[in-house]
Order: sequence, then structure tokens, then C-alpha cells
Amino acid sequence: MQFVWFILSFILLLIWTMIYFLAPLVRKEMINTSLWTMPLGLSEPLFVPGYWNPPSLFNLTQKTGFDIESILFSFAIGGIGSVLYRIFIPVSLKPVREFEKLKPRHKIHRYTLAIPIWVFLLLALFMNLNHIYCSVIALFSGAISALYCRPDLKGKIFIGGILFTGLYFIYFASLKWVYPEYIEKFWNFSNLSGILLYGIPIEEFLFAFTFGMFWSSIFEHLYWLKLIKTINQINKQDRL
Repeated sequence: MQFVWFILSFILLLIWTMIYFLAPLVRKEMINTSLWTMPLGLSEPLFVPGYWNPPSLFNLTQKTGFDIESILFSFAIGGIGSVLYRIFIPVSLKPVREFEKLKPRHKIHRYTLAIPIWVFLLLALFMNLNHIYCSVIALFSGAISALYCRPDLKGKIFIGGILFTGLYFIYFASLKWVYPEYIEKFWNFSNLSGILLYGIPIEEFLFAFTFGMFWSSIFEHLYWLKLIKTINQINKQDRL
């Protein structure tokens, strides 16, 4: 099982590549968000061995806490999580008008994007929580603050969370099917809730949902963009 973690990360990278070439309209968003997410892979020592302890290339996880796979994984989920909504829902992007930026809720625009970092640090430093729970709470806080600041993105936030969770379920179900004992061997169940879904820790799905929620809105939030209906979507509603 030495290469399972690498294979899993590489599969996500292949999914990223497939979306990139098949959906040219989301390429800029994918590249940007993937590059922002990739450094999060350096946080792996926070989760090893408290959350899990997988074998990795060159045994880097056990030797240093860092690994190559986490970088690939973070890069892939960043781009995928940010664009899944636009893959399934026909919308395009339009700049937010200047007068809309002056609304009171937008005064916390930049602070909103940093909320997950501060929440995670506070929980990790002052609460006796496994870092996966700190991550889930931090991402959820970021999603709620983004929802307050950009209520026009509520559909993308919630549906983005659901879509990414669905993809994550397929991803882990495939792992469970090919390597049935992998999760049992390398996840630290003594530090987790013990709640399983198809043999997969519920914590994975909590992470997927909150990550999908927050990350699905981050590109529009950072670049002051809003979603507009495409002609196909408008015509469909007219027919109804």
C-alpha cells in the first residue's frame, strides 16, 4: 500500500486535467484557486498522526510529516472545488458594479476571506480538538461569512458544497472498493467520532462539504465577480 496515497492524489489530478481541457471557460478560475490551495498541503504535519498516518513516497510522511501527495491533493481539490458549480449549472461571470461594492456588508470583504485562518488558529491553539474538526469549523465559518458578504452567491455556496461532497464520496468509495482495509489501517479512529458512512469516517464528508462551500465562492469573492444566467438557462425558465 506504499503508493496508494500517491495514486489517489494522481487520480484527482487527472480529474482536474480532464475538467481543465473539457471546460475552457473555467480554466482561469481553476489555475488561480489551485495555486492558492496548493500551499495548504504543507499543513499535513498537523494531521499526522493525530488524524491519519498514510504511507507515502520515500516515506516522507513518517520521516518529516510532509509529503508530495498532499501538495498534489491540495492543488487538485482547489481547482475542482471552485468550478464544480459552473460545470453543472450554466452561468457566466460578470464584474460587480462599483456602487455595489460600497454596500456596508462589503466593508468586511477582505476580512471575510481570512476568517478560516483565524478560526483555525484559535481553535488549534486554545481548544483540545483534533485538527480535522478545527478545519471543518474554520471552513464553515468562512462559508457563512462569505454568505453574509455575498448573499448573491448563496446558491453556488450550498450547491458547491453538495457537489464536492458527492465527488468526494465517489472518490472514497472507490478507495474502499479497491483497497478495503486502507482506511481501517491508516486513519486514527481513536481520535475521531467513530461515525462511518460506507466505512468512511464522517469527518471526511464534513471536510468535503465545508471545503466545497467556502472554496466554491472564493474566486468570485476575491475578484469581485457575480454570476449571471446564460441564454440557455433563461430560455429554459421561459419555457417553464
